[in-house]
Amino acid sequence: MSQKGICQLACIPIRKEDSDRSEMTSQLLFGETVDILEITDKWLMIRCHHDQYEGWVDKKQIQVLTEGSPNLIKTSTAPLLIVRNAEGGFNFLPAGSQLRITSETSIECGNRHFECSKEDLHNATQLTEITLGALMFLDTPYLWGGRTLMGIDCSGFTQLIYRMAGKSIPRDAYQQAEIGELVAFIDEAQTGDLAFFDNSEGRITHVGIVIHQPHSGEKTIIHASGKVRMDRLDHQGIFNIDSGSYSHQLRTIRRVR
Repeated sequence: MSQKGICQLACIPIRKEDSDRSEMTSQLLFGETVDILEITDKWLMIRCHHDQYEGWVDKKQIQVLTEGSPNLIKTSTAPLLIVRNAEGGFNFLPAGSQLRITSETSIECGNRHFECSKEDLHNATQLTEITLGALMFLDTPYLWGGRTLMGIDCSGFTQLIYRMAGKSIPRDAYQQAEIGELVAFIDEAQTGDLAFFDNSEGRITHVGIVIHQPHSGEKTIIHASGKVRMDRLDHQGIFNIDSGSYSHQLRTIRRVR
């Protein structure tokens, strides 16, 4: 049986190879747990519990867990939750963090204990609407492998927004394109649907969240491309309102209930 670990920092990089020079392919957020598949002198090969994503993390940044049942888990939906640690300092937890709440003001993460105000902890776990969660991230810079307000990629953005709304979806765009129900026509697309885009080889390379504009009837999309932005969406694809041209070719739309 593999060992398990937990992320006790705000976020840490998951890398393609066991090297600091290797590209970051994703991130672990505070409170997320993993299976430890392989151990070297400095690195751990891990598999994330929430989406089965695999990669390498620095051994110093993960706490190995002992056996025991996790406490009640809620997802932080606040853009930033500030908590006080047992050493008297502060930790800044990003939206999407996994909170094991043990009282009205207490959070446990492995062998560490954190405190915050009752009001802040309550407010941090209340948001369930996809649109509101997505709009929090407007102008967040694009970062390959990123999953936070400091930087995020297209599929990390959609995965995190869905998690904040209580839904679990895979990490990568091509994986997300295989779930949910097909929406046959763009006119039938609803707010919260996932729109997928392909390259010249027909490979899914981009994803965003549809937002229906009720007054105009137009479809827009919020997606991470350079930054998290809103653009017009039609049967051809994404029309970039800044460049005045199409940036992505629409492949399919899926609805995840």
